[in-house]
Amino acid sequence: MTEPIVRRGDADILKQFTPKLISALQEGYGPDRLKADALAGLTVAIVALPLSMAIAIASGATPAAGLFTAIIGGFFVSALSGSRYQIGGPAGAFIVLIAATIDQHGFDGLLLATLIAGALLIAIGLLRLGTYIRYIPHPVLVGFTTGIAIIIFASQIRDLLGLTLPGKEPAALLPKLGALAAALGTLNPTALVLSLLTIGVILGLRRIRPTWPGLLIAVALAAALVFLLKLPVETIGTRFGGIPSTLPAPHWPGFTLDKLVAILPAALSIAALGGIESLLSAVVADGMTGRRHRSNMELVAQGVANMASSLFGGICVTGTIARTATNVRAGGVTPVAGMLHALFILLFILIAAPLAAYIPLAALAGVLAVVSWNMAEKAAFAAILKHSRADAVVLLATFLLVMFEDLMVGIGVGVVLGSLIFMHRMAQVVTVEAGMEAASEEDEADMAVAAQHNGSVFHYKINGPLFFGASTQVITVLDRIGSYPERIVLDLSGVPFADSSAAVALKAVIDKAKHHGATVEISGATPAVRRVLLHEGIREPLVAFRNA
Repeated sequence: MTEPIVRRGDADILKQFTPKLISALQEGYGPDRLKADALAGLTVAIVALPLSMAIAIASGATPAAGLFTAIIGGFFVSALSGSRYQIGGPAGAFIVLIAATIDQHGFDGLLLATLIAGALLIAIGLLRLGTYIRYIPHPVLVGFTTGIAIIIFASQIRDLLGLTLPGKEPAALLPKLGALAAALGTLNPTALVLSLLTIGVILGLRRIRPTWPGLLIAVALAAALVFLLKLPVETIGTRFGGIPSTLPAPHWPGFTLDKLVAILPAALSIAALGGIESLLSAVVADGMTGRRHRSNMELVAQGVANMASSLFGGICVTGTIARTATNVRAGGVTPVAGMLHALFILLFILIAAPLAAYIPLAALAGVLAVVSWNMAEKAAFAAILKHSRADAVVLLATFLLVMFEDLMVGIGVGVVLGSLIFMHRMAQVVTVEAGMEAASEEDEADMAVAAQHNGSVFHYKINGPLFFGASTQVITVLDRIGSYPERIVLDLSGVPFADSSAAVALKAVIDKAKHHGATVEISGATPAVRRVLLHEGIREPLVAFRNA
């Protein structure tokens, strides 16, 4: 009898950790699917090419690091993904975190942090904890995303205006804005014109030719102008010396125990942010296609991709919503599309790497300015502020902490506040019914009068989850029995869940009733609720259990 159940459980676990690539290939893969995936992969590569370099530069890394991330990390994300449509690469949400890590620990420290973060993501996925990462309140996500968008835009002001700073650009937002304001006298009009031209071309093509690759066209046009007119602006070539025309050999980041300990907080932040971002991207793809992703396999894929990216000199990689949505809209049908997108970017650096030297940094800053505007969830932000005071507190706390303190602090505080508000709301729906009337903590009437009085029996029905947040209200009501009857019946048929804190408090009320000579019966408790009560000592002869 048990053998088929074990096998079924093993099969379910095996399915959870089967990459969608294998599932797609098992369905059959022919020329039509390959053609659709190739076109989608090329479309995504055209979008990802300038974005990967722009995000890497904004993060304090080289443009080559962004390309290596898109190639190596992007390939492994798609090959092992729990989603058919996920596209991996460097993401704007990581810019602040990567920049801070490089600033504190150097680029080698970032590689080590990314390697450790990858191992953590693999462990989280294998432990099947992916489901819990998704339990993040909507106001937290809106506040986080909007805060990141503002930080990204602020990080691009220097290149948008072609400013020259006397020293290193501060990482914190307020000091950064102060330093940029002080350097306004060094504004480069040519750089400003190029950045505005880039933004104008992207937005214009999006309106009149939405199917055209606006990002690539805008950057290519700006690079052509720099090359033909010898414009006096900073380019990838002048700042970074261009990009290499081959992939680097993989190498293991060097580390000591002290460095490992120092880098661990950054690794934890990278793993948490990468897991959240990738699962959000997979959920977006599910909504667009009607498919369902495998969250734990997705985390394992992200972990492998981050470890591989760090070994090849790449930065943090995660599933990216914009590129994943582009893949879906372009007609990608299997993870092969994402793998091909990585190969197309590799083909670019093998063939056209020298041309990248002419790309002006003002153009890439213009690309990220558009990205940051699109990232900011303006409508959702305004709607939350307008419709819910409690959610607005969570939103603003997350938003302000992300901008002025730290990304993970903002998310952590937002989740805690959201959880407290949720528990308060859940506690408010819990009622104690005495007869046909509902009693609450604020009732001043004697509960002995309000209760259904049938001879010497008081009957109470509790409705709602009996957890620590609601236990005070429930116990206060039950504790107001003016004169104890011979028998008290507690109907728990309306309680879907009980925790140990509420059970302990309930036991105190039962003990008091027994001390006054009353017999207590519990009616209608579900098996799950009954197990919690029994565990806390609410059992015979203290109480008698009976069906509702």
